[in-house]
Amino acid sequence: MKLATLNDGSRDGRLVVVSRNLAHAAPAPHVKTLQAALDDWDGIAPELEALSARLNQGMIAGTLAFTAQDCLAPLPRAYQWADGSAYVNHVELVRKARGADMPPSFWTDPLMYQGGSDTFLGPTQPIPLADEAWGCDLEAEVAVITGDLPLGCSPAQAGQAIRLLLLVNDVSLRNLIPNELAKSFGFFQSKPSSSFSPCAVTPDELGAAWDGGRVHLPLLSQINGVALGRPDAGVDMTFDFPTLIAHAARTRALGAGAIIGSGTVSNRGADGGPGKPVDQGGAGYSCLAELRTIETLQQGKPQTPFLKRGDRVRIEMLDAAGQSIFGAIDQPVDG
Repeated sequence: MKLATLNDGSRDGRLVVVSRNLAHAAPAPHVKTLQAALDDWDGIAPELEALSARLNQGMIAGTLAFTAQDCLAPLPRAYQWADGSAYVNHVELVRKARGADMPPSFWTDPLMYQGGSDTFLGPTQPIPLADEAWGCDLEAEVAVITGDLPLGCSPAQAGQAIRLLLLVNDVSLRNLIPNELAKSFGFFQSKPSSSFSPCAVTPDELGAAWDGGRVHLPLLSQINGVALGRPDAGVDMTFDFPTLIAHAARTRALGAGAIIGSGTVSNRGADGGPGKPVDQGGAGYSCLAELRTIETLQQGKPQTPFLKRGDRVRIEMLDAAGQSIFGAIDQPVDG
């Protein structure tokens, strides 16, 4: 099933079940918010699944027309937002851009940071940018929402607790990152509010593209209508979602509604190198930092600017039939 949160004027919105073709929606009858559904998933999910089946069969009269413009993030705020960096190729490239070494442990021990989860952006909400000198960048990712998990859970336990998947634009202010990391205390100002796809979907909606740990489909990103990337989210993902979740729960329990991100989806080139831009026949990139690194390696300096006011970012994933799975993140950059 596909779930979304409509903006009804309240802080946490109104939970709806969305048709598979993203055309119609029906309010959840006995629960108002997605967090409330996650808190009692075993009791609520069967009711939502039954509603989804009736909706997709055209058996519900008076459904709502569904549009991304009416949506908040599926979870407008969450108890936990922890973003991994499962595509180590991406880590290697962005560190190279900063002149930082790549420790060998990064291939065996996941990177993860705890982001701000109190003010997520909806799929069409503008990215606020007070100063273009901060170097605003998109980061196209996949994420999962979990149920309750105990401290020290195994990857197998973690996999069983994956409730929903969704897409993320993990906005980064690249020019603020080096000074923050130099303090050896992690990201804060350089990681403003992230944006999420209109819908969060249960794993079965992905069919054979979901193997229990990875999504084997291209993640499409555009800037101003021009393709930036189409890397396959199932390729070059060093750490799968159960591994990332277990890493997050190593020293703490995770509450229902925890969001765990994959990090920027990134594919190596066919020759094992950093890959080519889309206009050169490659899979491209899910963030500008990677493209700028390639430009620096090839031309001595970056050629593509970071995002500026008036730019528009689009992130989407299509199924084998070309149907949008989650709906699109499609948002302008605004001052």
